[in-house]
Amino acid sequence: MVATMIERDVEVRDGRVVHVYDTHPGDTSRQVVWWHHGTPNVGDPPRPLLVASDRLGVRWVSVDRPGYGGSAPDPDRTVGSVALDVGDVADALGLERFGVMGHSGGGPHALACAALLGERAVATAAVSSPAPYAAEGLDFFAGMATAGVQEHRTAALGRTAVLAADEDGDDLDIGFTAADEAALRGRWAWFLDVVRPALATGREGGIEDSLASVAPWGFDVATIASPVLLVHGDADRLVPVTHARWLAGRCDVAELWERPGDGHITVMDAGEDVLAWLVGR
Repeated sequence: MVATMIERDVEVRDGRVVHVYDTHPGDTSRQVVWWHHGTPNVGDPPRPLLVASDRLGVRWVSVDRPGYGGSAPDPDRTVGSVALDVGDVADALGLERFGVMGHSGGGPHALACAALLGERAVATAAVSSPAPYAAEGLDFFAGMATAGVQEHRTAALGRTAVLAADEDGDDLDIGFTAADEAALRGRWAWFLDVVRPALATGREGGIEDSLASVAPWGFDVATIASPVLLVHGDADRLVPVTHARWLAGRCDVAELWERPGDGHITVMDAGEDVLAWLVGR
């Protein structure tokens, strides 16, 4: 069970320290699933899925992205460069192959592993993932709530603009559905547990995520050769479902599960089915 989870620091290729979570260290009987957290979160694996993951024989491994939690900043990072961190940490843990799962801002980073780590990423699930900011043929902001529109437009102006931006944004519509709000008070309250420590260490992780989200990713999802599952709620207004449809149209190996009525949080109720899909690859 999760009581065996350890946290440790690993030095990656450029000397930075990356903070790592591992639910079953050294257990080679389990299938590794690499978790990519959202924005702004730390890397603690999704605890509401731990019972299901134990039943399925999953070992979660994850990291705080640079600038969050215990991971050193990497101010010029891209979505693709985070996959190189994953490769370095996997080497340090002796992990050859693994499944990958990301939610929200973690979705592009999961896809980066699929594109850049080759056969090491055996299958990848991206839940509520945005598409690239400059995606050709996609109206990036169509159906997006005002908080997301402002965040991306500010990030496109650069770090100085992000640093100068109003931090609280309480008057802006985040885009959660009523069901999302209820889930955050109940079965998915865990999300608040990973947001608080991310915010407690300052703004850097979120700033780096924002800047990376509007920059070129450093790879093309069309080059992915291993199986990809895209899962998205059609009521999501943080990341509209049109993003998942664009990704599915660009990536020939992708399968798309659209979930009627789900928002950005309730779509994670599909997590057990997603894990079963990953374990079955």
